[in-house]
Amino acid sequence: MTSLLAGPVEPVLLPERETALARESSRTLSEFVGAGDLDASTPNLSLRLTNTATGAEVEAAVPAVAVRLLANVLARMAEGQAVTLIPLHAELSTQQAADLLGVSRPYFVKLLEQGKLPFRKVGEQRRVHYAHLLRYLEAERRESRRTLDELVALSEEMGLYEDERP
Repeated sequence: MTSLLAGPVEPVLLPERETALARESSRTLSEFVGAGDLDASTPNLSLRLTNTATGAEVEAAVPAVAVRLLANVLARMAEGQAVTLIPLHAELSTQQAADLLGVSRPYFVKLLEQGKLPFRKVGEQRRVHYAHLLRYLEAERRESRRTLDELVALSEEMGLYEDERP
């Protein structure tokens, strides 16, 4: 099944005053799910939420992996990083994909037309699978790393670069 994200992909960034709360919550959740009594066979956990303003409470059974994900999200947010959750099988519009890559939509469309990423058309609109976008990013990172390694090797060969590591 393919899911299409509705609207823009918007990262969530915590206000500065809430980062300490996110840090503490992340630490607490990480310690709990990281405890030795939880393993891959732990099917779910019970999570209780309380609205401190109204006293209303709700309890839900959630998969242990979801609590680990929540702890990770809170840790990143506590570090001041913006967080976005996107299903791997989601389809993105060209604007959403361009936003994630940090490029203009016209540039991204050129990448598609050059065959750099697979896409499908829905009417006149192009759709890109998020998983394909991730593979493209990883390939670009590998290529950048390979190019950088070549430049370092050439610089060393020419005597322009000296490794100062111990």
